[in-house]
Amino acid sequence: MIRSVVCFFAHPDDETVMAGGIIALLTRQGIPVHIVCATRGEGGELGEPPVVPRRDMLGAAREVEMRNAARALGATVEFLNYVDPTIGLDDVPYPFQADFNTLARQFAQIARRRQANIILTHGADGEYGHPAHKLVHRAVVYGVQQMLPHVLTYTVAASVPHVEDLLWNQSEIADLALDVRPWGSVKIAAMECHASQHALFKRRQRLKTLREALGLVESVRRRWPQTHGEAPRDDFAALLRTVGAWEPR
Repeated sequence: MIRSVVCFFAHPDDETVMAGGIIALLTRQGIPVHIVCATRGEGGELGEPPVVPRRDMLGAAREVEMRNAARALGATVEFLNYVDPTIGLDDVPYPFQADFNTLARQFAQIARRRQANIILTHGADGEYGHPAHKLVHRAVVYGVQQMLPHVLTYTVAASVPHVEDLLWNQSEIADLALDVRPWGSVKIAAMECHASQHALFKRRQRLKTLREALGLVESVRRRWPQTHGEAPRDDFAALLRTVGAWEPR
């Protein structure tokens, strides 16, 4: 039985872009989903043309966007007080500053407080290599292993052979992949809430409309406990299979 799910991500919009369909599936099954953003995305884009007029207003604006997106997905949300650094020259991203052990402990404490028995988080590659995503991944996995060893932990955006997506974690082959078109309208509604990042969504894949940026396949890999190459057979995997997920291996 899935009691509660907590999703740990680095920035607003990570939850929707990489797992919006799966989150919508879970909430529509009556399963509580709580999203935790380590930062408010203060270092992100202002939009094109600027949706947010000044950088010092971006964090507050993206918090509102995130709360609206969570509402669209049927989830709850909270923010940690880490600051997202501004993107560097040539669009080079940076991790937020955090004491690793403190961050891992925060993640574990939130999961315990929410009585979560499933955790979703970034993949080991940080999807497209984002160092903040990698940091969250490492801290979540470490925190679970040290403090919540019986809690199942899945990473998102695991690579699906023969399906192209710039967000796939190439070093992680998906245990399960799911066509999320049945929840596509919910995912689009959540993506529309992240208005300040729409230009980035479209530019990243050279698209003209937001709907074109909707990922039709979402995927997961069980990170803990490790499956040692076998397909997972837990309650989360069973739910995904019930709605049509397949094993890409």
